[in-house]
Amino acid sequence: MQRPHLPLKALLAFEAAARHLSFTLAAQEMNVTQAAVSHQVKALEERLGVSLFRRLSRGLALTPEGEALLPSLRRSFDTMAHSLRQVSESQGKQPLAVGVVGTFATGWLLPKLADFYQQFPWVDLRLSTHNNRVNLAEEGLDLAVRFGDGAWHGTLAEPLMPSPLTPLCTPPMAAQLNTVGDLLRCQLLRSYREEEWSEWFTAAGLPGALPLRSPIQFDSSLTMMEAARQGIGVALAPVAMFQTWVEAGWVCQPFSAHVAMGRYWLTRLRHRDETAAMRAFSEWLQLSMDKESA
Repeated sequence: MQRPHLPLKALLAFEAAARHLSFTLAAQEMNVTQAAVSHQVKALEERLGVSLFRRLSRGLALTPEGEALLPSLRRSFDTMAHSLRQVSESQGKQPLAVGVVGTFATGWLLPKLADFYQQFPWVDLRLSTHNNRVNLAEEGLDLAVRFGDGAWHGTLAEPLMPSPLTPLCTPPMAAQLNTVGDLLRCQLLRSYREEEWSEWFTAAGLPGALPLRSPIQFDSSLTMMEAARQGIGVALAPVAMFQTWVEAGWVCQPFSAHVAMGRYWLTRLRHRDETAAMRAFSEWLQLSMDKESA
């Protein structure tokens, strides 16, 4: 879009004078003379064909036209100042785009991000979440944390941590579950992996058990766990990622049996050269997990 010539000096002078309602204070802020500010404001008024101030014996007052102009002008200058600050602060920073499966993001990563920022202020981390189905190349990601067996075509996968699945439900619902078999009468919740509940029943000593009602399928463990928290059913989820929910009393673990359907991995494209930011994030993840397990 072609813009007309913008009288920036005059606009700056008007905005400063309007904030202070004083040419003198505006001049001090801009490090110019009072006459210079007055001259710029007068030139702007002549260009617009309106008066922006009423000159009083003690200071200034905005006219209706001045009051109409000030808010948008102030927002524009604030936006420009913010953009300049962002560019200035980003100098020397290395961008890093990381996609993280939502359960891992909320259950492990987010509470620790402050530590990462403190250790690596030169990394411009851009975090996005996914439901474990991610395409690094198409989404422009440097790294992705996902759950599974580590075998994804064209990627290098670095193991992070196991996260076995176990039933989780509200305390009132758990109080009605005296045996593993009682689960067969419940509404069961699962992810897109169809075999999860049958594998768990086998691990719990009921091989071949089939629930009376088909499990409800979710594409996100977070959504599934919210359904469990609302009492819709029993979720099969990684309890390690929902410890805060357990501690808050929202859900509990009615049985100790668990099943491992995979683990969390840090992945990147096989042909992607590792940058310093990628290496810093990877090493920080591993060190943080080692500290937790020590």
